[in-house]
Amino acid sequence: MKSIKHLSYILVSTLVLFGFTAKAQIVNPITWNISFDKTGNDSGEILFSAKVDKGWHLYGINLPEGGPNPTSVEYEKLDGVELIGSLEPSVKPIEKDDPIFNLKLNWWESDVVLKQKVKILSEDYAVIGTLKFQGCNDESCTPPTKEPFEFLSDGYVLSDSPAETDISATVDLDKASFSSDEEQWWRPVEFPETDKRNNQNIAESSWWYIFIWGFVGGLLALLTPCVWPMIPLTVSFFLKKNNNKAKSVGDALIYGFSIIAIYLILGLAITLIFGASKLNDLATNAIFNLAFFLLLVVFAVSFFGAFDIKLPSSWSNGVDSKAEKTTGLISIFFMAFTLALVSFSCTGPIIGTLLVEAASVGNIVGPAVGMGAFALALAIPFTLFAIFPSWLKEMPRSGGWLNSVKVVLGFLELALSLKFLSVADLAYGWGILDREVFLALWIVIFILLGFYLLGKICFSHDSPLEYVSIPRFFLALVSFSFAVYLVPGLWGAPLKGVSAFVPPLYTQDFNLYAGGQFREFDDFDEGMKFAQEEGRPVLIDFSGYGCVNCRKMEGAVFDTEEISSIIKENFVLIKLMVDDKKSLPETITVEENGKKVKLESVGDKWSYLQRSKFFANSQPYYVILDNSGNVLEQPYYYDESVEKFAEWLGRGIENYVSEY
Repeated sequence: MKSIKHLSYILVSTLVLFGFTAKAQIVNPITWNISFDKTGNDSGEILFSAKVDKGWHLYGINLPEGGPNPTSVEYEKLDGVELIGSLEPSVKPIEKDDPIFNLKLNWWESDVVLKQKVKILSEDYAVIGTLKFQGCNDESCTPPTKEPFEFLSDGYVLSDSPAETDISATVDLDKASFSSDEEQWWRPVEFPETDKRNNQNIAESSWWYIFIWGFVGGLLALLTPCVWPMIPLTVSFFLKKNNNKAKSVGDALIYGFSIIAIYLILGLAITLIFGASKLNDLATNAIFNLAFFLLLVVFAVSFFGAFDIKLPSSWSNGVDSKAEKTTGLISIFFMAFTLALVSFSCTGPIIGTLLVEAASVGNIVGPAVGMGAFALALAIPFTLFAIFPSWLKEMPRSGGWLNSVKVVLGFLELALSLKFLSVADLAYGWGILDREVFLALWIVIFILLGFYLLGKICFSHDSPLEYVSIPRFFLALVSFSFAVYLVPGLWGAPLKGVSAFVPPLYTQDFNLYAGGQFREFDDFDEGMKFAQEEGRPVLIDFSGYGCVNCRKMEGAVFDTEEISSIIKENFVLIKLMVDDKKSLPETITVEENGKKVKLESVGDKWSYLQRSKFFANSQPYYVILDNSGNVLEQPYYYDESVEKFAEWLGRGIENYVSEY
């Protein structure tokens, strides 16, 4: 058969290029040690010991249909033994509601041992089988992988090897041949020199993102009624303690550093208590998101003036009295601590949201950067006013404008709370907050915010608004404009500016958007032949039905108007599912890393193609080829940036045009 002929060339080429594959991108985040231990004269255990690399997870044994591939064992030969019960894991897997599959899934994030008890029926026994498993991390997945095992007693003679049981249904690649064009398509590739434009430090970009939002959060907190009045109070505190100007300046600087230290310690403490990975898990946990939604709604209602949320007054009074009684650095630190406690009712929801967002980085740096930036924005004004107390005369007095700031924050908290409700809604599959419902609520919220800023809506604590100031007018203009921007999303517009907050496009019931509609091949040979006839470059998408991040890339990148247009007009798209369970017409036997490997399913075939031709085994994985099967650009991995993916496609097109 044609496909079998093609694969024979891969075997020879792979052996020839073994030295090159040593530098390949094959990842083995999950390794196994499989052993057979006799626990008695007529009993034993098969132990499947998995070592899981940090940041990866191994899918569990029992998963629902329609999800990723579970860990399973297939026994090809059980002679002289009998299985007792089923696989027993040494630790219970973690269970989570997955918003992409809308299923409850389970997996292990650390080492685990799967135990299978057996009864030994004869002195001569044989246990031969295959362990199947799949692993993922936050950016990619490995294809469903097979780990063969074989245990024979000393006296057992194996006369019927499973690899040779059905010669008529098994093809030896050494006996195959194929045409020159097809040979080029399947030849292992050599990637061009690394393009520095493809190199990026995702963690560093995330840190800058968190730093900016932390700093903005600190500025917002500064304008709340809980924090603003503290500026003249704290400045007068320092002026009373020191008549010496230089000493006052030094104390003010120490006070600013104390504020930063307190919030930084708070962020690090929360991270160390829960763990950075645990915070990241909480950020995607349905129950946590539902609880945070309710918390933000309560804070929003409080900001609207229904009630006040405060820490016990004895706490702040006690700390304040300590600041008055003590001297030196201790008194300054207590004063900074007083600010943190008094401002809690206004800063609490901002800090909570910031920590949830910062936890997405997945390590201790994220919360530290976020809290440090928040404290920096909060500390700078206090320090400057303490150094230059005359500025206090120019500072706006406390009054109705501070309450207006608080109400505006209430509207923003209410809008942000819907994001957390959306995560819980997707996880549990309630279907109550589809994309258009979410957008409709946001449109209403920001229209109401605009009317509030224009004085058309008033709350109980608001002062009468005699006229609309210029800042309020422009803020109202921004709010109304944002609401208008959201309106096309009700009919399926992508709304790239808020795509990180709104539910995914597939939850849209009514969609006039035509993005993402283009022809794609599911067979490598057919796609390459069509591309050669049409004179187009090939875009290969190594994907999987159980690959969460593959679905994210499709929704966030491929379904956009820009990317779908580029692909339709310039490429032949070949999508190869490495976990396709459809059986091949004939089983194909290949030799890989010194072992005989059987390719039984379509997914096995495409997974082997990815490993042998491109020296990679993770998904999503994208590569651009010319009509001879040579790569035109470095491969592209999981990154939801539409701009970067478009640039990558553009470089592939340029290289194809220059080549032909």
